[in-house]
Amino acid sequence: QVQLVESGGGLVQPGGSLRLSCAASGRTFSRFAMGWFRQAPGKEREVVAVIGWSGGTIYYADSVKGRFTISRDNTKNTAYLQMNSLKPEDTAVYYCASSIYQFATRGKADFGSWGQGTQVTVSS
Repeated sequence: QVQLVESGGGLVQPGGSLRLSCAASGRTFSRFAMGWFRQAPGKEREVVAVIGWSGGTIYYADSVKGRFTISRDNTKNTAYLQMNSLKPEDTAVYYCASSIYQFATRGKADFGSWGQGTQVTVSS
């Protein structure tokens, strides 16, 4: 099992940027893919971005392509989500999750460990 702690959320104006971090402990971080998901009020949790164990495979949801960048530092056991050009529709609780696979996949069922979430609010 792996423990995940997100940080970096907050309130930002439309067009602004935030960088989320996900610190992992308890399992070999570098062997597994990591993902970021989000859940807005009244909506299903959806995948935002996923990165494979080495960074070689990456997936982005269409809604964030060109604006968000997922990365990882295996020496620090940390994954990141750089979010630029934020829109009000990006408002949600963002969760990081550790996959049971090495390579990037999209299904929520592929992720066995989840963080507690961090709120991102985009509003003027």
